[in-house]
Amino acid sequence: MSGSLWLRPGAATGDTLPAVPRQRTGPRTPDGGGAVLAADPLDELADRLDTLAATAVHPDEIAAILESDGMTDDHIRRTYGRQDSFALAEDLYARTERRHPAPAPPAAGPWHTGLPGCLLRGLLFALPGLGYVLGAPLLATGPGRYGLPPGTVPLFAGAVTGWVWNQALAHRAYTWLGLGDRRAAVWALSAGAPAGAVAGAAVATAAAGPGELPAVLFGAGQALYLGAATVLLVLGRERALLAALTPLAGAVPAFRLDLPDALRIALLLLSLTATTVTAAAALRPGGSARGRGGPPLARSVPYGLFGLGSGLLVLYAGADAIIALTLSMGPAEWLLHRFRAAGTARLRLLTTARDFRRAVTGTLARCLGGYLAVLLALTVTAALLWPGAAAVTAPRVASLLLIGAVLWLGLLLQSFGAVASAAAVCLLAAAAQALAPAAGPLAAGAAAAVLCVLTRVLLARPTAHRA
Repeated sequence: MSGSLWLRPGAATGDTLPAVPRQRTGPRTPDGGGAVLAADPLDELADRLDTLAATAVHPDEIAAILESDGMTDDHIRRTYGRQDSFALAEDLYARTERRHPAPAPPAAGPWHTGLPGCLLRGLLFALPGLGYVLGAPLLATGPGRYGLPPGTVPLFAGAVTGWVWNQALAHRAYTWLGLGDRRAAVWALSAGAPAGAVAGAAVATAAAGPGELPAVLFGAGQALYLGAATVLLVLGRERALLAALTPLAGAVPAFRLDLPDALRIALLLLSLTATTVTAAAALRPGGSARGRGGPPLARSVPYGLFGLGSGLLVLYAGADAIIALTLSMGPAEWLLHRFRAAGTARLRLLTTARDFRRAVTGTLARCLGGYLAVLLALTVTAALLWPGAAAVTAPRVASLLLIGAVLWLGLLLQSFGAVASAAAVCLLAAAAQALAPAAGPLAAGAAAAVLCVLTRVLLARPTAHRA
């Protein structure tokens, strides 16, 4: 029902009835005046109210318009021969065909986003990998542990800590932004990002062994970067982050040339300093929001656990595969938005639950297939360009695509609020992969199958797509 049409009887709007589109000739009034009456005054009134009456869903809407225009019951009895405004409205409603216009789709809904912005975010996720290219020779100062290169254990421990912490922090800040309180979001980031940096550095230090001091220092810088990057990404400062990461482009020659250690350290410190300063500047206007309640902290825990599970799955993929996966996060984000926008559009167009389920299932298959196709192309490209990359074999590609499917479906469930299920599946798959590395593809395949079923069951319901 249109709010502009539904008025209480007797309410004054200041509007008058639409102008008469045409005059009809008829007999003059008995007093000999010059006014010309229609053969049936009700025809003239019906013409005047045609648009309003056609869109009315109840005669009372027309009655309210008549009364708001000043038509009294006495005038209605003398002019139209009806008892009152309600009787006249019923006649007008009965003689006018219903013509309800279809609702126009929103010009820019919350799930409409541009591909360039998502590709930029994917690039930002992958660029820090160049920092590891610059820092790798600096870490090779002693023997590695568990068959891994030197410094790997403290770096991985610090990175996983950062992923868990910053995933939960980003959720809390995004929740504040969704509530329209940017100041509280900035305050949450101001308190959470430094704490996360300290936690990541502490874990990297605790996980370090003899001779791994360079890895500890690198891990501390890594923790500081993760906190600063989270601030800039949550606050929509992607271009500022890209500018801060520009010095890492100096790692490109390091693929083929042996750069001096001093140059490597300078490039790393320059990028880290630029990122940190830019993040601090983005937080400065926020002020303080102390004393506010806000969403319970427990709601952010599943997001951190999903970051832990997905991070552990990715760590086993290899350097070139990690680059492909991080670059694919841009197209993945865009396809997530496309799926959500398509679901919202189907709510307006389809009339049965069965049609909706079929449409959503088809959209899900297309979006997941599109993401896996992008990931496959990036995997082949990264394997060709990355020094020392493992050979592209069918089992390795299949395993990587299964991990990609787990990540995309998990992110999709997370965007619908079903993050606890996605986190549980990812953690179980990561645990199975850690306990039996040879069974990694089987664990990823089982996780992908479970997430497919969960997604189909949860997201085929129309109620899941109503914001």
